[in-house]
Amino acid sequence: MDEGVKKGLKKMAKNAELKVAESLLRWKYKKEGKRVPDDESIGQKSRTITDQAHQIIAKRGKGIWEGFKEAYEKAKKEEDSTD
Repeated sequence: MDEGVKKGLKKMAKNAELKVAESLLRWKYKKEGKRVPDDESIGQKSRTITDQAHQIIAKRGKGIWEGFKEAYEKAKKEEDSTD
């Protein structure tokens, strides 16, 4: 895939994530009966939230991958010992 296309897709996905986060923040404020902050504040908060979500996913994703590798190695050892 062309690098320009990849960058375009990543930018589009990031913008979509930000818009979803902004919508959820606005909904949350309205539901709680609070005044909805200005667009700049909502934008900053949504960027913070999406960055935190990416960090959590990256951290947990590595843990899950390590778990798969350990399970595979354990199964392989058990299979080798039965041969």
